[in-house]
Amino acid sequence: MSAPTTIYHAIASRLEGLGEWLAPLGLRLILAWEFWEAGREKFTGSNWFMNIEDQFPFPFNVVPSDLSWAMATWFELIGAVALLIGLATRFFAFSLLVLTIVATAAVHWPSDWQSVADLLMGYAISDKGHGNYKLPLIFFVMLLPLVLTGPGKLSLDALLHRLSGVGSPQAVLDGYAAGGALLALGLPLSMLLPTIGFAMAGAGVLLLGLSWRYSG
Repeated sequence: MSAPTTIYHAIASRLEGLGEWLAPLGLRLILAWEFWEAGREKFTGSNWFMNIEDQFPFPFNVVPSDLSWAMATWFELIGAVALLIGLATRFFAFSLLVLTIVATAAVHWPSDWQSVADLLMGYAISDKGHGNYKLPLIFFVMLLPLVLTGPGKLSLDALLHRLSGVGSPQAVLDGYAAGGALLALGLPLSMLLPTIGFAMAGAGVLLLGLSWRYSG
């Protein structure tokens, strides 16, 4: 192995070691702050969901606005604390991911778009009549690694794994993993992009079925 390659591997291996502790922590801290602020504003504010109840996607449009408001408030507050300390991280990260998609569909998604160019105009922070889903999309992308890879070693989840003697789950990539991911992400995504979302969910069900059939 050449000297440059040896140096690269020495640096990269140490960055990998640090990354297992610190990389997810940065995502958790900033997301915890953002969702805590959102939940605190709801907790101290008045219910404005009743004004946009008809804009929520199914099945949330049939849920009473008071219940939707309470659920959003407490999922944001409790989820923020859970992300901060790294407890049940995957569950709360996925819950907040779905909450983000629902909020995007109800408030931030363009109400009428005919082409990809129209849709891209909504990739903005301020709404100028084309939607403003840029910030929710950033949150979605930041939450996804926490769902897939967990909170990292600097978390209560990792500590509980060590104390239980079970250890951290080993990485497995198979039909069950791919099918489950397609189904879990496709169904929420169908609230924004029905064709793509239901296609992903259908492919997920197919993969899960094939994996179960041929697993023996």
